Amino acid sequence: MDNFGERAAVAFERLRQQKPLLHHITNLVVMNDTANLTLHLGALPVMAHALEEVEEMVRLAGALVLNPGTLDPNWIASMLLAGQAAQARNIPIVLDPVGAGATRLRTETNRQLLQELKIAIVRGNAGEIGALAGAGGEVKGVESVGGPEDVAGVARQAARAWGSVVAVTGQRDIVSDGQRLLVVDNGHSWLTSLTGTGCMATTTVAAFAAVEQDALLAAAGALATFGLAAELAAVHAAGPASFKAVLFDQLYHLTPAQVKAGARISRLERS
Repeated sequence: MDNFGERAAVAFERLRQQKPLLHHITNLVVMNDTANLTLHLGALPVMAHALEEVEEMVRLAGALVLNPGTLDPNWIASMLLAGQAAQARNIPIVLDPVGAGATRLRTETNRQLLQELKIAIVRGNAGEIGALAGAGGEVKGVESVGGPEDVAGVARQAARAWGSVVAVTGQRDIVSDGQRLLVVDNGHSWLTSLTGTGCMATTTVAAFAAVEQDALLAAAGALATFGLAAELAAVHAAGPASFKAVLFDQLYHLTPAQVKAGARISRLERS
């Protein structure tokens, strides 16, 4: 028995107890939402972008989130500087390659981050991961409108190439460390009706990575936890707008026991 739900619940309990600081260098669209989500999970958020302080700030953090969704040259430099400081201290870095494949700047910036930094976990949609991996992926703005046919195979190959855990989120989430493949079947369709839910999922992954050394389990457990909260929220919401508020409430009130019982994480066996 893999007991993935139980292990995710243990990590969630550890997260609530330790309250790690998550250092975000993230986009302007989601900054407030991801800060609140971090608090509701039980962690502590900071959004620090200035070159003059990112090295000092990341030394206090349990994980670093890099999200180049609203790019400019100063933020790219800050991401590289903070990432170098994080990897020198073995602080896990979680990359959300927002819009990779949509423009040359986004694609090249994400590839630079992957080449120059030791990224623990990459969390993106099928279009973004496919574009970065050279396996085919179409992104319009920041939305995936096409991805590779063999998502699991691309996730595993990308994980091997990048030396990272790769989490491809969609109707069914696929997570791989290059050898193991897990699928997560928690979630709700209303997550696609709100801006920034992918970024929120990435923040959840970073929170778990701050307290769980197995990056594969951290990613899968986080996505199951976030998806489970979405399922519970949808029961009490009238539509996407109220769903957002209830989602935050559900994350705040979610218990490790609920995660243990409700997480749908399984192993995907492939030749």
